[in-house]
Amino acid sequence: METILSIAGKPGLYRLISRGNRNLIVESLDDTKRRMPVFATDRVTSLADIAMYTQGDDVPLWKVLKGVADKEGNKKASINFRKTSGKELREYFAQVLPDYDEERVHDSDIRKLLQWYDILIGCGISDFEKELKPTEGDNIDNRTETADTQD
Repeated sequence: METILSIAGKPGLYRLISRGNRNLIVESLDDTKRRMPVFATDRVTSLADIAMYTQGDDVPLWKVLKGVADKEGNKKASINFRKTSGKELREYFAQVLPDYDEERVHDSDIRKLLQWYDILIGCGISDFEKELKPTEGDNIDNRTETADTQD
């Protein structure tokens, strides 16, 4: 619940462990489970705050990840996103999110999404709604799960 983070300039995904006075303590979601401090100068984004552009309303990342999981049967991505051409990536992504905005969603966005999907599946996270659904409240300590879901 807003504890899975992406940190600009650092590969992979991280789980929020603790907050200090001027930093966050995060743990990598890879096999190393390495803990490290993250400072105010680092650009940190919660995966719960990310959405994909579509022709209509933007779609929360958890819904897109769920679409990939449904397509892949909750297994790692069948497409090699690192080596696949942009055209093949877009054909694959169109099966997951048919009305995505082809002008604003770049090949690198799709690659990053699939990389994050593989990391999450690899560490046993497959209930994306539970893990990535935004919560309410100004301070993360005061946030609660929202009672209603937006579809």
